[in-house]
Amino acid sequence: MFAGRWVCCDLEINVLMINLRILQTLLAVLVAAVFGIGAAQAQEQNGFGDVFVVQASGRQPTVAIGGTVVPYKQVTLAAQIPGRVKYIAGIEGDAFKEGALLVSIGDSELLARRAAAYAQLSSAEAELRNAGVQYSRELWSPKSRSAPGGMGIPNLFDQMFTRPAEDFMGERDRGAERSADLYASTTRIEQARSAIMRTRSEIQAIEAKLRDAKSLAPFDGMIMAKTVEVGDTVQPGVPMLRFADITWLQVELDIPARLITGLQEMMVLKKAAVFDDYAEPVDVRVAQIYPMADALRHTIKVKLDIPQGISQPGMYARIMIPDTSQAADAGSLPVVPVSAIRYRGSLPVVYVQNQDGKAELRLIREGRRLDDGMVTVLSGLAPGDKVYVNPQPSMITGS
Repeated sequence: MFAGRWVCCDLEINVLMINLRILQTLLAVLVAAVFGIGAAQAQEQNGFGDVFVVQASGRQPTVAIGGTVVPYKQVTLAAQIPGRVKYIAGIEGDAFKEGALLVSIGDSELLARRAAAYAQLSSAEAELRNAGVQYSRELWSPKSRSAPGGMGIPNLFDQMFTRPAEDFMGERDRGAERSADLYASTTRIEQARSAIMRTRSEIQAIEAKLRDAKSLAPFDGMIMAKTVEVGDTVQPGVPMLRFADITWLQVELDIPARLITGLQEMMVLKKAAVFDDYAEPVDVRVAQIYPMADALRHTIKVKLDIPQGISQPGMYARIMIPDTSQAADAGSLPVVPVSAIRYRGSLPVVYVQNQDGKAELRLIREGRRLDDGMVTVLSGLAPGDKVYVNPQPSMITGS
């Protein structure tokens, strides 16, 4: 009688165990459906919490590339003339409108040279007027007409006796002398005009250097960095200020050539950018793909537009770039829950359950974070590995 009751109890316990296993299987299927990675995944219980069985994701594989946040427009104002810095408009962070004076170099020597050039211009203009008067005089009252004769007698008798004799014998040609005098007067006019042009050119060159002595803001922006102070002596080419428009920012990064095939200009990468000073991943847009690769590193520079108010110039950014070169192996990219990743410094790690059932610390390369709370793993894990979903702070390798 008692034996029959024990048999019935055993049957009821077995039925309960079977039902419990069925419920666990259904729960695992439900979890897998929520994560979107297939029904083959499962979770197990252990003294340190849930264990997640790594499976392959059907998502497009990506590669994390580090870049730097840069302004949309940025210029470096360098010295164009030698001299001493006598004025700087402000310090880093000060904003200015287009055309505002930012840096000025001493121009006393240039002003003195310009004054001397204007004096030379006035002298050349006076010489031109004098040459014109002399030409008119020669045209209407030639010098050859009043030139003394060869006999040394008064001009009236010379004109009556000596000149006809010279013309008859061919010893003197009054027409040739007059032509030579006119040509000399014309030459003096041309020389005066050339002197005026040369002096005006010198004034233009001095004016250009006076403009170069003042560095104006090429657009609305702010001072990002300054490398000189008032009183410093500079030479041509020495950087003085870095000026930028930070209304819009971009991420600049060097991408391996094999990844460029997955990018196109104006293409939007969803939730692909992670910034050190912003908590959530954001969308970015491909703004520019440079036409030439780096000859040494075999990378191509790419600029990506980011939303306003996300980061600051100079910050580090991590961009998830689609890897179309691994399209055939897209299904083999493993995924794990975000909660399973811990950081040792800046290095992502997970705790893996080894064959002996003990925790093992493993360094991974983190990929793209998905919308369902999962993250792809580029290296360090393989499908079938078991990772702890919520590793405790007290967990150590080998426990």
